[in-house]
Amino acid sequence: MLPPKIAAQNRKARHEYTIVDTVEAGIMLVGTEVKSLRAGKGTISESYAGPSGDELWLFNAYIPEYQSKMPFPHETKRPRKLLLRHREIAKLMGAITKEGMTLVPLDIHFTERGIAKVQLGLAKGKKHYDKREAEKKRDWNREKARLMREKG
Repeated sequence: MLPPKIAAQNRKARHEYTIVDTVEAGIMLVGTEVKSLRAGKGTISESYAGPSGDELWLFNAYIPEYQSKMPFPHETKRPRKLLLRHREIAKLMGAITKEGMTLVPLDIHFTERGIAKVQLGLAKGKKHYDKREAEKKRDWNREKARLMREKG
């Protein structure tokens, strides 16, 4: 089984937020968006997912126009519909409204069958001191691993 091909990744998400749960959702794209993502272009670092009516949408995701001269290019920062089951949508909307959580896209990847999926993280925002604590812990683990390697 091959690992999924990651087209776009949000590296800051795990630093800015505490990820409580992850969900994989389908995403409605037009043909030129898929081609652009397959080429490795696209940015989701400032995007977020949220409700609009009784559906979930991905807002502010940047997928540039495909390089070749297509007659009908797509809009680069348009909202894109996320495809989930009604039960999952209800659960996520409840967490967003009642518990004050955020839906953060972690990455856009392609499955083995070539279908584009979005990995969403149900997240709580970290405070500044939480970020410092996580950085200290990561530095200590790195230092500990270096010391263990030197000892043998």
